[in-house]
Amino acid sequence: MSVRIGTDGPMLIEGPVEVTLPDGGVVRSDRFTAAVCLCGRSARYPWCDTSHRRRPPRSRRGADSEQ
Repeated sequence: MSVRIGTDGPMLIEGPVEVTLPDGGVVRSDRFTAAVCLCGRSARYPWCDTSHRRRPPRSRRGADSEQ
């Protein structure tokens, strides 16, 4: 299995893949590569629908703030 996490996009997982949701539900993708939403903006959560592209980028996790 291979998992890739980009700085401004989804987590890409070699498929097929099953994702267990916080409520205990399970969703499955049979695609060659599944894109899992990390920003919470997707209307198709847990799958990425590229909603992250339509909003300004958030600061990177763990980055020091410049104040």
